[in-house]
Amino acid sequence: MKPAATAVDLRLVPAALAGWLITWLGLTVSPAVSFWLAAAAGAGTVAAFVAPWRGGPALALALGCIAAAAVAVGVRVAARDASPLVGLARDRQDARLRVVVAEDPQPIAGGPGGQRRVALATRVSEARAGERSWRLSGRVLVLAPAAGWGRLLPSQHVTVEGRLLPPLAGDLTVAAISARGPPHDVGPPSLVQRAAERLRAGLRRAAQRLPDGPRGLLPGLVVGDVSRLDPSLEADFRTTGLTHLVAVSGANCAIVAGAVLVLLRAVRIGPRTSAVAAGLALLGFVVLARPSPSVLRAAAMGGLALVALATGRTRAGLPALAATVLGLVLVSPDLARSAGFAMSVVATGALLLVAPVWSAALVARGVPPLAAQALAVPAAAHLATAPLIAAVSGRVSLVAIPANLLAAPAVAPATVLGVLAAVAAPLSGAVAGALAWLAGWPVRWIVGVAEHGAGVPDAALGWPAGARGAVLLALLLYGGALLARSRSARRAALAATLGAALIAVPVRVVAPGWPPPGWLFVACDVGQGDGLVLHAGPGAAVVVDTGPDPALADGCLRRLHVDRIPLLVITHLHADHVGGLSGALRGRRLGAIVTGPLDEPAPAWHDLLGAAASRGVTVGQPSVGRTWQIGAVQLQVLGPEIAYHGTRSDPNNSSLVLRARIGGHTVLLAGDAEIAAQRALLRSGLDLRADVLKVPHHGSAYSDSEFLAAVRARVGVISVGAGNDYGLPARVLLSALDGLGMRVLRTDRDGDVAFCVQQGRLVVVTHTPAGLPR
Repeated sequence: MKPAATAVDLRLVPAALAGWLITWLGLTVSPAVSFWLAAAAGAGTVAAFVAPWRGGPALALALGCIAAAAVAVGVRVAARDASPLVGLARDRQDARLRVVVAEDPQPIAGGPGGQRRVALATRVSEARAGERSWRLSGRVLVLAPAAGWGRLLPSQHVTVEGRLLPPLAGDLTVAAISARGPPHDVGPPSLVQRAAERLRAGLRRAAQRLPDGPRGLLPGLVVGDVSRLDPSLEADFRTTGLTHLVAVSGANCAIVAGAVLVLLRAVRIGPRTSAVAAGLALLGFVVLARPSPSVLRAAAMGGLALVALATGRTRAGLPALAATVLGLVLVSPDLARSAGFAMSVVATGALLLVAPVWSAALVARGVPPLAAQALAVPAAAHLATAPLIAAVSGRVSLVAIPANLLAAPAVAPATVLGVLAAVAAPLSGAVAGALAWLAGWPVRWIVGVAEHGAGVPDAALGWPAGARGAVLLALLLYGGALLARSRSARRAALAATLGAALIAVPVRVVAPGWPPPGWLFVACDVGQGDGLVLHAGPGAAVVVDTGPDPALADGCLRRLHVDRIPLLVITHLHADHVGGLSGALRGRRLGAIVTGPLDEPAPAWHDLLGAAASRGVTVGQPSVGRTWQIGAVQLQVLGPEIAYHGTRSDPNNSSLVLRARIGGHTVLLAGDAEIAAQRALLRSGLDLRADVLKVPHHGSAYSDSEFLAAVRARVGVISVGAGNDYGLPARVLLSALDGLGMRVLRTDRDGDVAFCVQQGRLVVVTHTPAGLPR
């Protein structure tokens, strides 16, 4: 019989869950509903407490927590709704706000003309709209150009001018504001934030000696600083379920404090002194990682897990977790709807309840204790959080468990050495560099795990997003866990897995998949943008544009096994054509870069020059008639003669227009050329005929019918993003192409579109990349 001392104490769990649920609901209803619920729960608390039955106190506790949560969230929502900014945002009024930055600026999708933008969580103290002004308090989300805003630190006071916008529903933000221009009246950061930034900058400098991937990963792994993380590596982390490693979590806090505990106990320092020192180390880490709400939450969870595991008192750990959850949602109701908070809670619960059981079972089967814990902890945490991850991402990683198991041993040494490097940086750059170099070895291992794991065929599969997907995966995992208790069920599962493998391998041999044999030209599915690849020989390709997303550009070139780019063409400098540049270049040899005659937008031009300089090449701007012969690809510039000025879109009309001859066929690559540029090409008298037309400007309505007819293409391909906000491709354009008898393929529906020569004929083969939305 199991000793009573080891029984799980669940008394606080219903109360914490009830408080969490009521807070979650309270953010979506009126304050009056929350207050009525609080009154009813309060009355129920009294009745349950005096009721002469055994479950009365437990019910009273749960109802009391419901009442407290309802009051807390009702008061916050009432304060939000009473803000004058709510009405101004509803009417989209212009305003001038004085705000204090609450968290680090976060990059968001590029703005018009390829402008980089950031989002900043702030708290407003003063507001002015027209002739009216207020002193007030509330949360405001600032959407702003990265230039001038991207380097702000938490605690800095700034003035922002712009248009107010309604915020997304479901939190306590009173308004958003789209900033015009740079921040004004910028105040200094606090002493703590200055100290934190000095340490973080020191870590970034120390990591400079590492290769590209580890260089950006080390600061992310240590303090969640992903400002220099390779976007393609970030995508690999998503595919392999390792994204949690670059977010400050309870694991980071537990590693730092645990390292101090182990060191001090090794030199025979008493438990109380060691506990105080570990607490101070945890406090210092919070400063280093910046005391944002997410970091404070992580510190609470990490400290809780550390105490429970260090003392072996997992029985007390669950009540402490429940109390922590309840306290956090009462203090910060927004956490109730935070996916990160839910994952932290679930992972900590798995660490307290599941991991010790699995670890003990492994030890009983002869696995060494340290190895058993190393296996049990990441497996339990990942399986527990998998439904939440699937709900948020709409994907299920099939390699996440082995990837986490392989990466786990490297996380602690990399984190500890990285923290030491950050602390040493202000004192000695050489010492910090040496520590970062040492940390680079476990970081290299993690990078390798992510890259190889992401390269596994079907490493991540699409899954229903939202609550439906979470419940479905949770039921499947729970059913699998029940079946795993049966030896016969385990044998059946193993047999089914082996049978599936025996079937899948021959199928892959017969149908070799992607890329198709004889491919000449591929329009990659890179979202709302162009990413075009011309086969120039084994492992080599001419790349024309890189789309908006580095990860998607890198993913397409990986699927095509391209490791050398003799010529990279950027038709023009809009973000949907050049934003994926770093991904296209990742790990690939580069010969030359050329672009159109217009060096605008200026930020994209400077980024392109920087990328070229880092590879030891220059950026060319070829004239009409320039021709390249690269392997089997002959490429000729057809236009434009000069950069356009004064048209509907000068960058679009200034796109390079190219004709490619490959494998006996012709492809016209029209960039984003609009009517002005298309008519100029017609007037030039050039031969525009082609077998395949890359339809201009993602299928917009700004195309000339005579130009389309002059191409005489049998097939057209439109590079366009699924669910884009621009209404592309335009119906009028599709009707025009249909009238010309042109077969049209679209990357938003067909995925990657390849044109191949098979048995002497030009054929089209499509491929939907795993994990991308359709």
